[in-house]
Amino acid sequence: MMEQPSLFEEPRPTVTFPLRIGRTTVEKSETRSILTRASGFMSDYDYTFNPYAGCSYGCTYCYAAFFAPDEGLQANWGKWVRAKTEAISTIARMRTDLRGKTIYMSSVTDPYQPIERRLNLVRDALQLFAEREARLVVQTRSPLVVRDIDLFKQFEHLRINMTVTTDSRAVQQAFEPHCPTNSRRLASVTRLTEAGLNTCITMTPLLPLQNPTSFAKRLRATGVTRFVVQPFHAARGRFVAGTGQQAQELTRQMGWDDTAYQQAVAVLRHELPHLDEGRDGFRPE
Repeated sequence: MMEQPSLFEEPRPTVTFPLRIGRTTVEKSETRSILTRASGFMSDYDYTFNPYAGCSYGCTYCYAAFFAPDEGLQANWGKWVRAKTEAISTIARMRTDLRGKTIYMSSVTDPYQPIERRLNLVRDALQLFAEREARLVVQTRSPLVVRDIDLFKQFEHLRINMTVTTDSRAVQQAFEPHCPTNSRRLASVTRLTEAGLNTCITMTPLLPLQNPTSFAKRLRATGVTRFVVQPFHAARGRFVAGTGQQAQELTRQMGWDDTAYQQAVAVLRHELPHLDEGRDGFRPE
C-alpha cells in the first residue's frame, strides 16, 4: 500500500512575499534555525520554538520588541513580521529526537499570527512535534488556536496558555490596541477546555483592572482551573516608542500601583481554583 504523503509534502497555496496584512508587512525569513535551546526565564524547557519573528499584535509593553535587531524595528514593533518558512522542513529532514523534550511555543512572538491562517507553519510544527512525542506548552492570545484542536488531541503532554491581561477596554486600547478582544480570547479558551485539553489563563502581565472580583468570575466561567499572574510596573516598564505616556497616564488615573496589584492578586487567589505567580506558573509539566 502506498504511504500517505506527509504534511510537509502536501501542496500549499502560493504566497508571494512581501505582503501586507492590515498595518503589518510580512516578509520571508531566511533563517533555518527554529528550535532554540531554552535559557533565562524559559530555562526549565529544552527548547523554545518561534515560527515567526516580530508580531502583528504589537503590544506596547512587549519585552520582545527590544530583542529586535535594530532601533528601527523596535520603533515599528507591530508593523513587521518575518515568517520562518523553511525552518520546519529543515527539522523534519534532520529527524531531530524530540521524544520527551519540552518545547515552549512561543517565547518572543505569538505563534498564531494572522498570516498563520495562510502559511500553516504552526500547524505543520504541531504535527511534527506530536509525531515525535514532544511535550508542548503553547502561549497565545489568538482565537486562531482553536483551529488546531484536532492536532492538540494527539499530544500526551500539552498545555495551552491563553493570555488575558485586563477587564478594561480602555486599558486594552492603550496597551494592546491591535489584539483580539477579551471576549474572543475567553470564548476560545472555553472551547479548548470543553474539548478536554489542558488549559491555563495567563494574566502576564496583569494590567489595571476595573473590578477584580467580576474579572475573576468571568475567568472562572471558562472552565479553566489553572491561572498565572505577574506584575507590570508602568513607571519602570519599557514601552514601544511613543506609547508610554498614554499607558502611564491611564495607569495613574486608575490608581494602579503595587498596592492595587497586590489587592487584585488577593482577590484572584480567593476566587480562582489555582493561581501561580511569576515563573512558577510557566514551568513545564
